[in-house]
Parts: sequence; C-alpha cells; structure tokens
Amino acid sequence: MTTFVLFGGTGDLAKRKIIPALYSAFLNGRLDSKFAFFGAAREALSDDEFRERVAASISSHVQPDSSGSKEQLNALLALTFYSKIDARIDADFVELKKKIPDPGSNSTLFYLATGPDIFVPVVQKLSEHELVGHQARVVLEKPLGRDAQSARDINQALRSYLKENQIYRIDHYLGKEMVQNLLALRFANLFLEPLWNRKWIHDVQISISEQVGVESRGEFFDRTGTLRDMVQNHLLQLLSIVAMEPPVNAAPDSIRDEKVKVLRALHKFTPEEVPKKTVRGQYRAGAVNGEPVIGYQNEPGVPAHSRNETFVAIRAEIDNWRWAGVPFYLRTGKRMASRSAEITVNFKPIPYSIFGASQRNLRSNRLVISLQPEESVELFLKAKEPGEGIRLSDVALNLDFAEVSTSRRVEAYERLLLDAMRGDLTLFVRDDELGAAWDWVDPIMTAWQNDAEGLKSYIAGSWGPAASSYLLAQNGSSWGEEFVES
Repeated sequence: MTTFVLFGGTGDLAKRKIIPALYSAFLNGRLDSKFAFFGAAREALSDDEFRERVAASISSHVQPDSSGSKEQLNALLALTFYSKIDARIDADFVELKKKIPDPGSNSTLFYLATGPDIFVPVVQKLSEHELVGHQARVVLEKPLGRDAQSARDINQALRSYLKENQIYRIDHYLGKEMVQNLLALRFANLFLEPLWNRKWIHDVQISISEQVGVESRGEFFDRTGTLRDMVQNHLLQLLSIVAMEPPVNAAPDSIRDEKVKVLRALHKFTPEEVPKKTVRGQYRAGAVNGEPVIGYQNEPGVPAHSRNETFVAIRAEIDNWRWAGVPFYLRTGKRMASRSAEITVNFKPIPYSIFGASQRNLRSNRLVISLQPEESVELFLKAKEPGEGIRLSDVALNLDFAEVSTSRRVEAYERLLLDAMRGDLTLFVRDDELGAAWDWVDPIMTAWQNDAEGLKSYIAGSWGPAASSYLLAQNGSSWGEEFVES
C-alpha cells in the first residue's frame, strides 16, 4: 500500500501540477489498488470539501482527451482524504498519524509543496510523532534556500531527522522525457563522444523562454527572482547533464557524482566579471501573441518600484580539460516572444571552404535538442541545393519523438512522483549538487545587490534586453532566433 501526503495540498502548485499528475498516474494503472491520498494544509476542510477542490483541479488542468470517465474520477476521490495541518500545532500531527494506515513505513511519501521556511518545522514534527522514521520518504519542492548558507542550514537540519536517501529534492525539469533522452543521446551513441569537447564545439546555448508573466505568483516571485527560480536549478541541471563525463553505470549516485563534478568545475565569477558575463532584465508593457500585457511592476503582488529580475543571460565556463574555453550560454526569461526550451550545441566552422561565398553566410553545424513545446533532436548539416552550380543550404536530420513512438508521454511531475514512490533517486538532486549550484550562483547575486544600475528593461513579447545578444556577439555567436531573423 502507498500513502501519499501532500503538504500545501490546497496551493497553486498542487492544483496545477501535482494533483493532475497523480490523477494521470491513477488513470494509467500506475498506483496500487490500496493507494491513499491525503491533502494537508492550514485551512480547515472536510474530506468532501477537499475532494471538490481535487475534482476542480482535474477539470481545469487535465486535457479533456486525457481526463478519463466520471467513474474513474470518483474512484480516485474515494481514495482522497484531508487533514488540517499547522506546522506549529502538535495536535494536527497526532490526528494525521491516526489517519495514515502505516505511518513511518517505506510505503509513505510526504510531499512538501510549501515554502522552504517550513521544511524543517514540518519534518521535525513528522519525526517527533514517528511519522517518518527511517523509511518514509520526503519530497521537497524548489527553491531549497535563498543562498548557499541557507540551503546548507536547511539540509543540515533535515539530516537531524532523515537520512540522505530519504530526501527527494525535486526539479521537475529532470522528469522531462527529453532530459532522459539527453543521457541516451550522449552515452548510447558512439559517434558523438569524439566530438563532445573543446576541440570541436564552439559554444553551447541552453535557453528556457516563457511567454507568461508571474501569473498569481507575484509576491512569491518578487522575493525569489529568475536567478533563484530558474538558473540555480533547471538551467544548471541541464548544463551538468550536457557537460558531464560518462558515469560508470546508470545507478543514481553514479550519475549524480558526475553532475556534481561539473557544477564544482564551473568558473566562479569575481565581482569584476559579473557585469561583463551576466545580463539581468525586467519586462515592461508590451504585447504577447498580439495581445497587450502589463509590465512587471504593475503585476498583482509586485511592488511598484521592484528591482527584481525576470530575465537572466549568463556566459558560463567550465574549468576542466574537456570544456576549457568553451562558453556555455544560459538564458531564461518571462514574457518572451515564444515558449521554448532548447539546448543548442554549435560546432566549430570548417577550417577552409572550397565552396567560397556559397557557404560563407551559413551557420556552422549544430545539434538542437528541443525540450518544449515539442520534443525533438535536429542535427543541421550542409547540403547542395538542387540545380546548376553548387549552392549550399542547411538541412536538418530530424528526430521527432511524437512521430517515432506511439507510447504515452509521461509528464514530468507524474514521472517524478512515481519514481519517489518506488524509491528511485536518479532524477532528484543530492545535497552536494544543491550546494555546488548555490556556491556558483551566490557571487552573482551578491554582485547584483551591489549594482543598482545593472537591471535592463525589455519589451514584453521580445527576446529580452539587447545586452544578451552582445554577450554572444563578443564571441562571434548569436542566439538561434537572431540568426534565423538576420
């Protein structure tokens, strides 16, 4: 039997992501017949009132063609319960313990979809009331901490009550199908390995762009910012998988060992380097998909004169033999021209062209790995256009995963929930990974705090501040969409 307890069960993340993922797993027979789901939050609700919210969440956030039947929904709701929980009140945990069938066992999963400030108080109460013991698992949402020291303080406190293999630090990007394919692409295809180094690669670009603004998260986001919300976790996790050395096997710690080495090898910026190698921006009023949108400082919950960043671009470098001298460009922002997540590996140009001007204006070979909105891998080669003479153009060898496989696509949160229930730590972040990522981000945050004039503005619906293009132009590069538009 599996018991799933969701702290923050009435929150936005629960409604948008976690509950729909749980329902999808239930519909597809991935949960055992004795499964039980408990929502937990400070609000006083009955089981039936919480079930109504679960049903509303599924109705709003599950696609109609994947929503199953009314009978299937009712079957999940029959396994759904609620427990009022305040991290300061012992009696609430006493009541929770009475409801859970086998408290403290390895069949119990606690998911903390809350702010990091209450991670330790909740785990402390769970431990004091013998709800976690030495077997139950605890999933922690990002961001864990606000900087390196606070993250270490939280991890140290958690280890007073839990072993490391009981802690599942979630980063939903690691649950994406294409991120799994990154490992397969790198370590199951021999022809790529001889090219995967500084000798053949000019630069690597990792870009996550969002069209949405801060939505209902204005107050939270203004305390967090894009550097903490996206770079410290999602982008650095993708970078570590792209740049890691081959692990000795596919065991969770073998993979995570190699990722940590990459994060520790990232060149840490001096205060003088930060303004030269980073760009931060904030969107102002503009238009997205032809619809007018307000600027960040006019968003609900955002202070009128906020200096918080909604866009970040960074030129990162890895100080090791494989990657020395190869720039890794990281970019992410809200209210950008389109929604996408891509990794582009730009190879170096050929040393000499026998075709003269016909190749001069073409981009070098590149490998484009798309994570969203569609998952694909494209290898761009040069080929002759039909007709007289030799005129070259780019031709893409395209692997479209929607076309090559009819298997059901498992969404990131569903995959990670099931992995946590099985006790598979591969796609979760280890404490030393988290610490190494914060150690690299901290100097950037400190320098930004001391640079009041460094925040650029950009029009909503654009590709961010012009300074992010200059960051690449210094190395003879450009973002993908700029090359297409030029």
